[in-house]
Amino acid sequence: MAEKAKIRSLPKFAHLPQGDFDQVYAAAAGRSFAAGATVSEQGDVATYFFVLLDGRLRVTQVTAESQQVIVRIVNPGDLFGIAKALQRTDYPGTATAVSDSVVLSWPMARWSDFMGNYPSMAMSAMQTMGTRLQEAQARMRELATEEVERRVAHAVLRLGEQSGREEAGGIRIDFPVSKQDIAEMTGTTLHTVSRILTAWEHAGLVVGGQQKLLLKDRRRLALIGDGEVPGLLGG
Repeated sequence: MAEKAKIRSLPKFAHLPQGDFDQVYAAAAGRSFAAGATVSEQGDVATYFFVLLDGRLRVTQVTAESQQVIVRIVNPGDLFGIAKALQRTDYPGTATAVSDSVVLSWPMARWSDFMGNYPSMAMSAMQTMGTRLQEAQARMRELATEEVERRVAHAVLRLGEQSGREEAGGIRIDFPVSKQDIAEMTGTTLHTVSRILTAWEHAGLVVGGQQKLLLKDRRRLALIGDGEVPGLLGG
């Protein structure tokens, strides 16, 4: 089990009264996952729900057409695997460790008790659902209405905002994210993403390397994403 103080510091638990936190903590199990390991599998019976303590996870779904898409990246402190909140008995996606990760889990049978007994956790779960719904709506709108370079700009900016780390040269997406990952996020091909990122590198907007992207000119990327300046591939 991870250090109790570190768990206590997570926003999900910081506002729980001490007695409530002690009960939640006592019910949790901690487990480490090496990069590439599967935490939960799409279609499996949802026996646990989770909070990520350390590392990064990638959540993917396989569509009815057998196409894999990346649904989201799970960051430290995020709640995931909450099938019961979606009125499901199975996991809707597969969660895979992108880097070495530590996960806290609770039996799904405790979900209703937790939501009823710990209002701050219920509020956190509601906020998680709301954020995911907004992100899903934004991605659907982008897929339906935007040219591919705009979609890629929005995708990398979201990654930077949600998972990036500020440094002198810009914002670093400092966990492995491949061009194929970005292609799956944006409904395009690996070849197209490669062409876009190469053009952006030549223009000084990003720097690639070891699957850890540095966003150097977020303002220009945002303008491309919003369609206020032309994309570097000409649309």
